[in-house]
Amino acid sequence: MKKSSDKLIKEARYLAESYYSKGKYLCSEAILASVNEVLECGMPEEYVKMVSGFPVGMGGAGCSCGAVTGGQVALGLVYGRKKPGGSNKKIMKLSKELHDIFREKYGSTCCRVLIKDYKFASKEHIERCTKVTGDVCEIVMKLILDNQNLLSKIL
Repeated sequence: MKKSSDKLIKEARYLAESYYSKGKYLCSEAILASVNEVLECGMPEEYVKMVSGFPVGMGGAGCSCGAVTGGQVALGLVYGRKKPGGSNKKIMKLSKELHDIFREKYGSTCCRVLIKDYKFASKEHIERCTKVTGDVCEIVMKLILDNQNLLSKIL
């Protein structure tokens, strides 16, 4: 039986939040792993390590939010160029949409701004970043499912 878009989105969000809150993955990793798993993209789990340096604003620099950068990679997993020199219009449009939606919701894409009111690794910090991770995963899933008829490929 095929799953509805809403169920796929909820499943991916739940997975991403669980992976993050339980410490299996950090934000960027949790999003990429969840999207890959729920949409059955076929990316080997070991490839999640490609985004391991993104959390805490690019390896602790406090810059770009790891959830957003992980979300960008997840979008690329589905919409990235199929061959060098090919069209990148779709991924560029969706990447900007993710950025704009996130910035509208949170006011910034800068990790240090997003977590400035929380002691690092505190319960409140983990709760905040779990929510941010879930929100980004949900946005990414909506962008993917609204822009491609993937449901016919998903059980």
